[in-house]
Amino acid sequence: MVKIPDNIAESALARLFNDSRLEPEITWFSLPGGAILCEAGEPADQLFFVRAGRLAAFRQEEGHEPRFLGVIRPGEPAGEMAMIAGSQHSARVVALRDSEILAMPRAVFFAAAERDPVVMIELARLMIRRARQTAGRASTGDPSVFGFVGVDRMVKVRDLVEKLATAIEAFGYSVTTIGEEGQHAPTEWFSNVEGVHDFVLYSAEADQIAWKQIVGRQVDRLFRIARGDKPPPSTLDYFASPALEKQFLLDLILVQPRGVDRPVGSEAWMEAVRPARLFHIRSGSGADIDRIARLLAGRSVGLVLSGGGARAYAHVGAIRELRKVGCPIDFIGGSSMGAVVGAAVAMGWDDEEIDWRLRKAFVETNPLADIALPLIAMTLGEVVGARLKEHFGEQQISDLWLPFFCISSNLTSGSFQTHRRGLLREALRASIAIPGLLPPAVQDNNVLVDGAVMKNFPTDVMRGLHLGPVVGVDVTRGRNITADEVARPSSVWRWFLSGQWRKGPPIVSLLLRTATVSTGREIVASREATDLLVLPKMETVEIRDWEAYDEAAAAGEAAMQSALATLTRPVTELRRRASLEELAEAAVAM
Repeated sequence: MVKIPDNIAESALARLFNDSRLEPEITWFSLPGGAILCEAGEPADQLFFVRAGRLAAFRQEEGHEPRFLGVIRPGEPAGEMAMIAGSQHSARVVALRDSEILAMPRAVFFAAAERDPVVMIELARLMIRRARQTAGRASTGDPSVFGFVGVDRMVKVRDLVEKLATAIEAFGYSVTTIGEEGQHAPTEWFSNVEGVHDFVLYSAEADQIAWKQIVGRQVDRLFRIARGDKPPPSTLDYFASPALEKQFLLDLILVQPRGVDRPVGSEAWMEAVRPARLFHIRSGSGADIDRIARLLAGRSVGLVLSGGGARAYAHVGAIRELRKVGCPIDFIGGSSMGAVVGAAVAMGWDDEEIDWRLRKAFVETNPLADIALPLIAMTLGEVVGARLKEHFGEQQISDLWLPFFCISSNLTSGSFQTHRRGLLREALRASIAIPGLLPPAVQDNNVLVDGAVMKNFPTDVMRGLHLGPVVGVDVTRGRNITADEVARPSSVWRWFLSGQWRKGPPIVSLLLRTATVSTGREIVASREATDLLVLPKMETVEIRDWEAYDEAAAAGEAAMQSALATLTRPVTELRRRASLEELAEAAVAM
């Protein structure tokens, strides 16, 4: 019988798989790195136990990259929830590296669990922890072994990794960094090191070819590091396991020259590497090192801003308050007008610059003033396009300091579209193309309209980008449209003289509200994906009142203050994973 290693043999579940009486019923097999253990939708008629190696669980949505759910380590089961429920697997489970798996038939497990109830208690505790992870809470299933490999010899990878380790240790975790000295270590040595540290960071310089190959097969996620001001080589070797490549677990860090206003070289490197995520580090910047450290430790903060017409001004106040308390913003995304405000943050603008740019673009002049013969839309969209070009210029999304995305609705494919590359102003133009009010955007023969039509509060997209807390500001549920707002003016002249024409004709309210309305189920799901939900009171702000800037911003600021006041710990710790020391103390206390 294949015995369980001593370092994972203490749990009741491990003892069950080590029980010699069950040996004829237990199957042992090797699962190569990149191989699939089970697919979503397959029957769960066995309980799997990881003897060695590492697995990862992913959930796939049609048309989108797999969403990472968590790591399954040696000594942990896989497929336990579906097996106990007698249902189908809900996720794909893949071997991150060469692994050894034990499998026990469902009926055999239940019979054995009746003889030893502690097994079921232990399994129930594990399932509760994993369920909390799915619901957005801290978990021990997060990745903890990261690799950093250099592409350019001018980048000193080990120095960067040591700085990351110091920053992570400041969060209260045990961290070790391993370089080429680990190249000839046996497999058991790697497992032992990873078992006694909260985080293991492997570093490989550009010229350490053999060690880079080992690192690429040993980690939960791999970062390639290059100089942004140097062009990518004509050929690149990923130095990654098939699992990392297939499951989009390869990221890119570009080290930018000291003192540059904007990142350089991003598009060329994105085209060459095709990473899942891109991060920029300014040479010598401690703040950028801290941001990557938060990312690795599950403390990075993602901010999501909903659409909502003029009500989206509330996002400005919410951001102002978030910055005031010192909360970092590491990822940002949004839909419709929320995307415009989010792009302002990703540009690196401070509160004052965001304020005057939005006032100039949307408050001082009506962005929907170029009324047209409504063959395709009520306006030509030229004023909006000119405003976006004036403030965002030729900025590429990949050349933003912060990872940014915005959402549009693709009428050609019938699904929402996530913009993470390309010209920023074109992505924003698509995201705010309210059907009937602004002409649709056409990109690559696809017809794109306002993102709020299909996904107005894209918290699930943010959840798929990082494992840290998600802060969401939703302005969609203020005062709904009333009959007065769509009533025909009794006198056109009086309507002009009163200044109400600046908001646009009443049909604007109808089109804006139609574009941003969401189903109850979608709203609940989007809000549940947040760790901190902010709901500004927008009852007095009409959705097309582009002059209501101060009132809306004040509502956002007040709502963020109230939301932060409910917290008992900083935002960065809302999904804090327990350290190994804390887990050991909790086990003793039980």
